[in-house]
Amino acid sequence: MSDVATIREPFIPLRQAAVTLGLPAAWLRRQAEAGAVPALIVGRRIFLNPVAVEQTLIEQSRRQKGVAHA
Repeated sequence: MSDVATIREPFIPLRQAAVTLGLPAAWLRRQAEAGAVPALIVGRRIFLNPVAVEQTLIEQSRRQKGVAHA
């Protein structure tokens, strides 16, 4: 199967992602707009992939603590 045919986690609206991740929507919006978390920004709307956001936040936390990749 090619990469194009690979099923990926969907991007969902920011507020839904905030609820899914248990994070404040305003904080998540600032992170997305700053490029700190992966996001798809279309006009004023922001879409996030919760799995990718969670992985990014975990990696950022590890870097801040000085922990190398596992």
